[in-house]
Order: sequence, then structure tokens, then C-alpha cells
Amino acid sequence: MKTELLIAVIGAGLAILGLITFIARRPRKDLNRKYYQKKWRELQKLCARSETWPMAIILADSLLDEALKKRRFKGKTMGERMVAAQRAMTGNDAMWFAHKMRNKLVHEVDTKLSEKDVKNALIGIRQALRDLGAL
Repeated sequence: MKTELLIAVIGAGLAILGLITFIARRPRKDLNRKYYQKKWRELQKLCARSETWPMAIILADSLLDEALKKRRFKGKTMGERMVAAQRAMTGNDAMWFAHKMRNKLVHEVDTKLSEKDVKNALIGIRQALRDLGAL
């Protein structure tokens, strides 16, 4: 009798553990790569003139945030979602550099951009989008 009860408890425990594993490992929601590629090409056109560099960085940052939300990374802010996604990123520092640059552009008047900084920011966001499967 005790052996049967023990087997039943172990079986139930294994079933619960299997269910938890199944839920935790459910497939990620696929991103619409064509949509992200189209948006990326549109914002790349903004890189032709230095006057539109700030808009390119802001739009790229917004595109990354959209992808983070679609991938269901938790957080109230983009920064919180980026922290949640850090382990999925190969260029974590570059992603943060780009996001900080975006914040500086939005919150500080007369922010000057160098071509090198713009390139580095966009490269960081592009890599993050690749890591998420958007590009």
C-alpha cells in the first residue's frame, strides 16, 4: 500500500515537472523578418545625411524595443526589457551604447553626433535584432 502511494506521488511529481518544463520551453513567437528588414532599410536611408542621423538612431532603438516586446521579454521600460534579454545578446555593450545614445538625443538639447558613434550605435542595434531573429 505504501509502495503504491509512493509510486503515485513520484509519478505525479514527474508529471508536474514535465508540464513545467514544457511550458518553460515553449517555442518563441516568430518575428516577421520581412517587416523588420523593410523597416531597417528605411532607417538606413536616414544615414545619408548627418541631419537625419538622430532620427535613424531613435527609429532603430524603437524597432529594437518592438522586437523585444514581440519576443515577450518582461519589463515596464525598454531598459528593463534589455536587462531581461542580456543573455540572448552577443553584443550587449553595443546595444546599451546605442540605447544610451538614443536617450541622450531625446533628453539633451544640442547633442552632437560623430559618424563613428552613429555607425557603432546602428551596428549594435542591428546585431541585437539579429540575435532576436528579426534580421
